[in-house]
Amino acid sequence: MSHQIALNFEDGVTRFVDCLPNETVADAAYRQGLFIPLDCRDGACGTCKSFCESGNFEIKDYLEDALSSQEAEQGFILTCKAKPKADGVIRIPMTSNACRIADGGLRKARISRLEMLTESTIWLELEGPEISKLKFLPGQYAHLQIPGARETRAYSFSSVVKADRVGFLIRNVPGGKMSVALSEMAREGDDLLWRAPYGSFYLREIQRPLLMIAGGTGLAPFLAMLEHIAATSVEMPIHLLYGVTHDQDLVCLDVLNEMKLRLPMFEYTVTVAKTTAGGQHQGVVTDFLMPEHLHEGQVDVYLCGPPPMVAAVEKHIRELGLTPTSMHFEKFLPAQ
Repeated sequence: MSHQIALNFEDGVTRFVDCLPNETVADAAYRQGLFIPLDCRDGACGTCKSFCESGNFEIKDYLEDALSSQEAEQGFILTCKAKPKADGVIRIPMTSNACRIADGGLRKARISRLEMLTESTIWLELEGPEISKLKFLPGQYAHLQIPGARETRAYSFSSVVKADRVGFLIRNVPGGKMSVALSEMAREGDDLLWRAPYGSFYLREIQRPLLMIAGGTGLAPFLAMLEHIAATSVEMPIHLLYGVTHDQDLVCLDVLNEMKLRLPMFEYTVTVAKTTAGGQHQGVVTDFLMPEHLHEGQVDVYLCGPPPMVAAVEKHIRELGLTPTSMHFEKFLPAQ
């Protein structure tokens, strides 16, 4: 049985390789056009040493000088000796250019759905043969080319790939090039160019409760994460804090309610900073971030939103005196 391994590079590029039975990660990568630098294939030099984010690997017959027992306990592996026993994720300590990845060009997709969810939010869905082959880690993003221009913008995947389609939750920025193109020029059935996947903000192996904190369209990557979790047998408490500025910025509550049905241990709290008429909590996410959400520190925190919100949440958690086991964040500013 083959296993799929995601290779995450320092420049945010992710590539997937399929490892055949009894095949090392380095050999599988080489076979598929990715050349992880190494000076030997015998577990002697340590050049290919990388960090295992998740997965199960058999590693035998290497020298202590190449990989110490302490490094092995910390999660480091040698890709020239690592044979996967399950799907996994490996962090490669170099850029994708150093591994001579040739597959970085724009690909074509068709706009299958283009909808203004609210005045401030657009839902874009792409489909096509290239989308059907798309692989990414929930939380990562794609570069989408602006219709009628050569520039690209980065947007998180907001769904998993289903029926050769994938979705994006996009903020409608007044005067923004992508916003204007999608709201005034693009039509369903048009082609759109993209490249992916990118980013180190992605869902890790779930081993403890999760706290997800989203500001505005920072909800986007969490929609893909939750959909992925719902398709697995994970049973861990998950709490999402979702904050927006105005009632009209609230979107995808129907999706979150569906996730509550599919994930019995999932709860979410919605906050609106300005005066709310929709019966939601009024305030910002830190007003409703309680010590119990941090499970005495035994929690993985995922945070996505504008830089001021990310900074405020980090400060609030410090003031609570609880240190999460891990904290992953994605900061974004809308392009004008």
